[in-house]
Amino acid sequence: MPRDGGLIPVWLARPKILLLSAAHPPADIRVVLKEGACLAEAGYAVSHLCPAPISGSAPVLVAGVAITTFPARRGRLRRFLGIPRLAMRAAGQRAEVIHASEPDAWAAALLAGWWSGARVILDVHEHYPTRLDGSVPAWLLPVLRGLLHGACWAMGRAADAVVVAKDGLEAPFGGEARVVKVRNYALGDVAPRIHTAGPVTLLHLGALTRARGWPQMLEALALCPPETRLCLIGRFTDDSEAEFWARAEALGLTARIEAMGWLPHAAALAAASCCDIALILFQPGAENHRLALPHKLFDAMLVGLPVIAPAEAEEVAAVIEAAGCGALVDSADPEAIAEEVLRMANPMRRAVLGQAGREAALAHFSWPGEAARLVALYGRLTGFMPRPNAGTR
Repeated sequence: MPRDGGLIPVWLARPKILLLSAAHPPADIRVVLKEGACLAEAGYAVSHLCPAPISGSAPVLVAGVAITTFPARRGRLRRFLGIPRLAMRAAGQRAEVIHASEPDAWAAALLAGWWSGARVILDVHEHYPTRLDGSVPAWLLPVLRGLLHGACWAMGRAADAVVVAKDGLEAPFGGEARVVKVRNYALGDVAPRIHTAGPVTLLHLGALTRARGWPQMLEALALCPPETRLCLIGRFTDDSEAEFWARAEALGLTARIEAMGWLPHAAALAAASCCDIALILFQPGAENHRLALPHKLFDAMLVGLPVIAPAEAEEVAAVIEAAGCGALVDSADPEAIAEEVLRMANPMRRAVLGQAGREAALAHFSWPGEAARLVALYGRLTGFMPRPNAGTR
């Protein structure tokens, strides 16, 4: 949405950036701890307007980002109908740039930008045209995919910039020439896992759903030696938690599973460093799984854990093969998962794979380079001179 008037004057102190979310939580890793924090470090005044169960009147500061919440809307239809209200909230923040993180937030940001004159950045986390898979009749799918692809193209053209979280998301927005890549690479540091002989603890970080493979994870755990344990760090996000525990009880696994729930990022890394093998078990058939590049991959590498991941997940597989930090399996096959766990029972093998992953995370897949690319984009849009070495931590 290029507007008349050129760049924001360089003399303007601390341009205000609004991170706008329709669904992301207040302290989201990408939106706040990565993007928001690096922009705040660069000298921008950054806030995050996002949903929460109870609306908060006074902003709370997280990683230099002021958090303001509004009551969450549940369901796609309610979120769609809430776009004008979200746009009014965003416009009322009087930001120079609105950085939006979901399709309904994109639409709200574009409306708010039109009303207020703010520049607009779309942050693309997923391949949205394929989010419809499995939720609409097959005969209608091509039509709706085409419409959503067209909507992405139109909103991308209307925005001042488009940021993508991983490779392969550029096409609906006009290709690589139209986007800036700011990938979800490793953030922070923690003492690495020291791999020793003894019972193995498997780790699953992040959202838990059937499509992310918890049924296969439980079946694989049942095939592993009885002393093998499973640690879960994250929440169930598809209403399948009761089903998960019922299946775990049926398999006699309940006592072998520790569910820690959601943890702040630093605490999650510390807990992960007490585990031995990280599991990423996206199930085949979804385009978003094929293109996935999740935070948890880089968190596991940073901690020094070998990773078992789907061969079909091309982006994840490319990182694991480049780093030499894990094994690729058929994630729909519990026996294949369990066999790889048994191979990694050797602590020397885990140590070699884990060290390779940690070195790659620190040298090639680290957040500071991505942060610098984001800060440079904001500099071009606002004319603001960032602080030296901003975003390098």
